[in-house]
Amino acid sequence: MNLSNLKPAAGSTKTKKRVGRGTGSGRGGTSTRGHKGAQSRSGYSVKIGFEGGQMPLQRRVPKFGFKNINRVEYTAVNLDIIQALAEKFNLVTIDFDVLREHGLVSKNDLVKVLGRGSVSSKLEVKAHAFSASAQKAIESAGGSAVKL
Repeated sequence: MNLSNLKPAAGSTKTKKRVGRGTGSGRGGTSTRGHKGAQSRSGYSVKIGFEGGQMPLQRRVPKFGFKNINRVEYTAVNLDIIQALAEKFNLVTIDFDVLREHGLVSKNDLVKVLGRGSVSSKLEVKAHAFSASAQKAIESAGGSAVKL
C-alpha cells in the first residue's frame, strides 16, 4: 500500500451535484432554483430569524420583565472555602490570584466573599466585594477584608 492507491471507503463519498451544465444534464435551465422569487436570484441570503413571512418567534413570544444592562455579576466564594484553602495550603493572604490558580474563579470574574461557614485563622482576604456577615466574620477572627 502506498499513497498512489489510497481510496476513501466504499459509499463514504458522493459525487457533487453539478448544476448549470446544460439542459441535457437534467440540472440546466433554472439550475435547481425553481422559477422567480428571491431564492432563485443571485445574492439572496435569508435574514436571521426569517420564517418565510410568518411572524418570527422573537416577535411572537411575549416580552416581560426587565434586564438591567448595568448589572454587575459576581462569582461567590464562601468563608468555608476560604478557610479550607488557608488550612490546606498554609496561606495567610487569600487574593484573586490564589483563587484563580485553585480553579475557583476565571480570569475575568469579579469575586464576592459571602458569609457561609466561619474563619478561625487570621487571614487577609482581598476581593472585589464582601457581604456584611463575611466582613464581620473575617475581622472578628483578627483578619482584614480588603476591597480590590
